[in-house]
Amino acid sequence: MVEYPECLPDSARLSRHEFEHAMRFALASKLFELGRISSGQAAALVPTDRYSFLKSLHQVGVPAIDWDDDEFAEEISNA
Repeated sequence: MVEYPECLPDSARLSRHEFEHAMRFALASKLFELGRISSGQAAALVPTDRYSFLKSLHQVGVPAIDWDDDEFAEEISNA
């Protein structure tokens, strides 16, 4: 559990539940972006399903797939 000032959800104009969900999503997104956890682990942290987590990443500017040119070319050739 992460402690935070009681006034923070009100400042963010969110309910306590919405605020805590947003915090979990932000943390999970960043850890996923940094490659510290998998998308499945990140989804479990939120908690949500993996598809919904990946689909929501655009909201925080995190790519769901971060391939370099070689990885992309390999995926295309395998399609």
